[in-house]
Amino acid sequence: MWSLWGQPATAQASIPPAPTDSVRLTLPEAEQRFFQNNLAVLAQQYNVTVAQAQAVQARLIDNPTLYVEQDVLRRRIARPTVPEGTVGSEAIVTVQQLFSLAGRRKAAGQAAQQGAVVEQYNLQDLLRNLRYQLRTTYYDIFFKQQTLKAYASEIASLTRTVGLYQTQFEKGNIALKEVIRLRAFLFTLQSERQNILNDVAADQTDLHVLLRDATGSQFVPIVDVTRTRDLSLTGYSEQQLVDTALVRRTDLNARRATLQQQNLNLRLQQKLATPDLAVGYTYDKAGSYIENYNALTLGIAVPIFNRNQGNIQVAKAQIASSKILVDQQQLVVQSEVHQAYQLAARNDELYQSIDRDTAPFARLMVGIEQSYAKRILSVVEYIDFFESYKNNLVQLNTLRANRVRAFEQLNFAVGKPVFRAEQ
Repeated sequence: MWSLWGQPATAQASIPPAPTDSVRLTLPEAEQRFFQNNLAVLAQQYNVTVAQAQAVQARLIDNPTLYVEQDVLRRRIARPTVPEGTVGSEAIVTVQQLFSLAGRRKAAGQAAQQGAVVEQYNLQDLLRNLRYQLRTTYYDIFFKQQTLKAYASEIASLTRTVGLYQTQFEKGNIALKEVIRLRAFLFTLQSERQNILNDVAADQTDLHVLLRDATGSQFVPIVDVTRTRDLSLTGYSEQQLVDTALVRRTDLNARRATLQQQNLNLRLQQKLATPDLAVGYTYDKAGSYIENYNALTLGIAVPIFNRNQGNIQVAKAQIASSKILVDQQQLVVQSEVHQAYQLAARNDELYQSIDRDTAPFARLMVGIEQSYAKRILSVVEYIDFFESYKNNLVQLNTLRANRVRAFEQLNFAVGKPVFRAEQ
């Protein structure tokens, strides 16, 4: 009865046979399904595609312009030079091509391509955030399910005890207040269990959304607890993790890519100060001083008033703003790694310092039940021991969950899965 609580918490021993509406799920399987199915990730991938298409568009050469003019009445031109009987209606054809000077098209393509790089980093940062949510939710469900098994065992045991003592009360062997006290404690356990079930249901909902699963099945995480126990900061200094984060953090790299994009935009705006050149050819039949008129046309805007001064100043201001944002994000990264490292160190220190062997407590509770059955212990003492043992198991599972979450938060802060509890 109580010895069930003292079993080693391995993946095989800690997970009961799954109900028919439950799905056993390893963390690698969950991550694979997440990468393939998550709607937010798929939507962000389209943003990357859009940015890449815009980069292609920015490099395209302008289409030539064709202009045709024809006298629809086809009237004869009354000029001495036009022979009698000649149809002298006018027709004009003009072809024009716009040429970008000073490398404007190349600069526009580079700026647009850098925009695609920014979107790539935004996609990677979205993956980093959602993956952290996936992993922490997965482990939260696992440890809460372990706690629920403890409650199920305790409630089952106490329910049997209440039934036995209800029979003894009906026979007049014990007082009603003792049965009421046991029933009140049983109700407390059932209420606590229901609260945890509500939390698990919310986590299950989040997991279904992340995996884009509409089956309504209950996921049963499969975790090798021995590997979670092996998580350790040994071999990793805080400064080492900070240096890694400054290179790997996708949100910081997105800021840097945006700064580079602003620099390329400034270069583009400076080149836009040079006007484009329009080169064309015109053919005019019977509309000029000669019958067939052929001409080469050149056109360019004279940069007297508009030299793109305003957009150049805007680009310079955007560069200054982006530099500040990069510096700010670097401070954020350093602070987050520091806080996550300290949190992981505190949780790991507490976890390593406590006695995690529950077998002696389980054996003790067997004796407590026997002593209560023999009336050696009062109902108050029995419930006190009962609740103390339950609290010990619940707090131990909570500590395990907090410790794993702390390591996952450190991975999130570093931007790289340095500490992993799964194969």
